[in-house]
Amino acid sequence: MRPFRSPHHSASMAAMVGGGAKAKPGEASMAHHGILFLDELPEFHAQVLDSLRQPMENGEAVISRANRHVRYPSRFQLVAAANPCKCGGGPGAFQCRKGPACQANYFSRISGPFLDRIDLFVDAAPVTASDLSLPPPAEGTGEAAARVARARACQTQRFGEPGGGRRAINVAAPGAEIEQLCALEGSARDLLVKAADQLSLSARAYHRVLKVARTIADLDGAGAVARLHVAEALTYRYRPAAPMAETRLPARSRC
Repeated sequence: MRPFRSPHHSASMAAMVGGGAKAKPGEASMAHHGILFLDELPEFHAQVLDSLRQPMENGEAVISRANRHVRYPSRFQLVAAANPCKCGGGPGAFQCRKGPACQANYFSRISGPFLDRIDLFVDAAPVTASDLSLPPPAEGTGEAAARVARARACQTQRFGEPGGGRRAINVAAPGAEIEQLCALEGSARDLLVKAADQLSLSARAYHRVLKVARTIADLDGAGAVARLHVAEALTYRYRPAAPMAETRLPARSRC
């Protein structure tokens, strides 16, 4: 069974990425090849979150001490959740009365480089009583799992069988190769270039959008990445001005 780690928001930097006198591994390494879940993301200390930037980027945590230098594998899927603001947000008793400034102040605790490493941001609206009586969706968990398995098989065929530290998934593709792998259609490339300018996407964010778009195309069984796939991938980027209900932030796309 793959590991699932859910540290409390009061966790220290040493507890998160490792450290101490004996340079022990932290939660990031304990979640290797599993899920690291951070609930109430803005409540974590800013330095603790920024310490995850290297593991998120390189898949390893480096601990340096006077008497030792240790590298721990830390290739995890980061999943995080957060309320829209400090007040809780949403309708009813927890409705925020301070306006957009409350949300902006709450999420300003998270650095831009950390947010830039997150692929998918999904707004989840509050569940109402009428929602509970709705029929189940047409695609259940089993059908979704089968579609993901087909997409993974497509990526294995594209990259070859994993081995020697190499992973047969889109997220592992180097930036120098990702544009060739995506094979963007003309209108899709025009949309991405225009969006990159308007949203001021960094080079990292640009390539992450390409990888997400490639994964969406794989889930659709499409050979080329179309404009629709790029448009959907762009909707998952962080939008600080957008109103947010109870929000879940799946940080790294591993499909």
